[in-house]
Amino acid sequence: MNTRILVLGAGFGGLELTTQLSDARLGDVAITLIDKSDAFIFGFSKFDLIFGKNTLDGVKSYYRDIVKPGVTFRQELITGIDATARRVTTDRGTYDADIIVIALGADYDIDATPGLRDGGNEFYSIEGALKLRDVLPTFTAGRAIIGVMGEPFKCPPAPSEAAMLLDEYLTQRGLRSQVEISIVFPFGRPIPPSPEGSKAILDRFAEANIKFIGNQVITELDPARNVALLRDGSAMPYDLFLGVPIHRAPGVVRASGLVEDGWIPVDKVSLATRFPGVYAVGDVTSAPVPKAGVFAESAGRTAAEHIIAKIRNGAAPAPFDGAGTCYVEFGGGRVGRVDADFLGGPSPTAPFMGPTPATAQEKKDFGTNRRKRWFGYEPQV
Repeated sequence: MNTRILVLGAGFGGLELTTQLSDARLGDVAITLIDKSDAFIFGFSKFDLIFGKNTLDGVKSYYRDIVKPGVTFRQELITGIDATARRVTTDRGTYDADIIVIALGADYDIDATPGLRDGGNEFYSIEGALKLRDVLPTFTAGRAIIGVMGEPFKCPPAPSEAAMLLDEYLTQRGLRSQVEISIVFPFGRPIPPSPEGSKAILDRFAEANIKFIGNQVITELDPARNVALLRDGSAMPYDLFLGVPIHRAPGVVRASGLVEDGWIPVDKVSLATRFPGVYAVGDVTSAPVPKAGVFAESAGRTAAEHIIAKIRNGAAPAPFDGAGTCYVEFGGGRVGRVDADFLGGPSPTAPFMGPTPATAQEKKDFGTNRRKRWFGYEPQV
């Protein structure tokens, strides 16, 4: 009998898992990949949009270009997930499956922070990045705040990257001396598991006169007074606000009965949920790793290996290793690298490689290689 696999979400986790399953040549297996969008965009490409280094079309990899044995892509909006029956409804139909993998990521709750929608700019969504791209040329002087609204949030180094790239952008425009840059961050250091990486970022902040305010979050913006309110009750005036909005599991996931304490709990070994035949990978889960594409990719690979073993009645594969490489933009064409391992030992480790142009090329190659692997082509970007 044909094995039907539904993969919900075509981000890092869904794309890697789908590619692994297709490459395994499982025979009588039909894989359906569903996503509401028409294209994949790397999270780090949002900075290229914000600072005018690329266009929206230039950073897209279109799902229509996926040509893989056994895989069918459907651009549809998922409206319901019945984990018990393994049935998924969309705005165009209903799918029954033998195996479901949920890789729908995390959504941004802009309205969870009063004043953010009207008084600030979030830069984590594509829409927010495009809006900020149009706002930045009008900003010439004053106080700029990069603020995090809550945790967990995707890509913990991203707010620090935003601060360093904003410094570079303003310097290139000859405006840096007229702007104060501050970052409000929920942790005591920029990359909590990496003391070396955190020190490098804080040293760069000191050099660029960027103020780091740790162990705080922004709880509210007051657009009438242009003031950001912090968790400890203090207030900071601003003229430009770049915010990381509160993250939530997508509404369709929250309504499915899969969620506990905000996210889908999964087995740390296989990424299986408590529902037989249902797996979850990436940002939508409460797996003990940061919410970031590289960890979603690793989880997708692990879940695929366990699904393949199940279909073939093979030996149990290696458990999810919680490892991944994160690249950190320092500006000036220099990129640092953190090689994080969250589950391979008694405590997380995250050695750091200092920022260099060579690592910037490595980051570019990282994107190019995945476009080739997942889509079979290399877009010109």
